[in-house]
Amino acid sequence: MMPQLVTVRVKRPDRHAVRIWVPVLPVVLVLSPVVALALLGGAVACHIYRIDVVRALGTGWRIVCALPGSRFDVEFDRTAVLVAIR
Repeated sequence: MMPQLVTVRVKRPDRHAVRIWVPVLPVVLVLSPVVALALLGGAVACHIYRIDVVRALGTGWRIVCALPGSRFDVEFDRTAVLVAIR
């Protein structure tokens, strides 16, 4: 299943934590022209490097479908960014 929601939380010691919820489907729909160009560029790159385009697209889709449940935590100095994909 494709990810539905991305939650981003930024924590700083001197301020309150900021939490942002980003729905994935509306963002993909708004950015669909860019996604189409990226797919076309990927297909050209696959052709140049002699990689099967269908197999590459299938592998990319499997990676996207495996994202729900992932969590990324990045800490730098005293600021932490937490990203959860649902």
